[in-house]
Amino acid sequence: MKNNNITTIEQFKDKHYGKTGTAKRDELDAGFENFKIGAMIHDARLQKGLTQEELAEKAGTTKSYISKIENNIKEARFSTLQRIVELGLGGQLELSIKL
Repeated sequence: MKNNNITTIEQFKDKHYGKTGTAKRDELDAGFENFKIGAMIHDARLQKGLTQEELAEKAGTTKSYISKIENNIKEARFSTLQRIVELGLGGQLELSIKL
């Protein structure tokens, strides 16, 4: 049985924020990417059993900065993100470009 009342996330974003490429939609999508980065750092930190303070010390930054990234209050510079992932978490940061 088909349910015509179901809306996909893309349909919802199109309706409420406009199509991809519009200012409001691009702002939403950029905000989501920053949120994802913070959430990934948070999850990785917990997997490693580290506190924010321990991660900050290993990465050469502050507990406050780690907290702000994890809570989507501040955007991380690429070089700082790389230090957090590589030095703090012992991981590898991968970057890709999709066209």
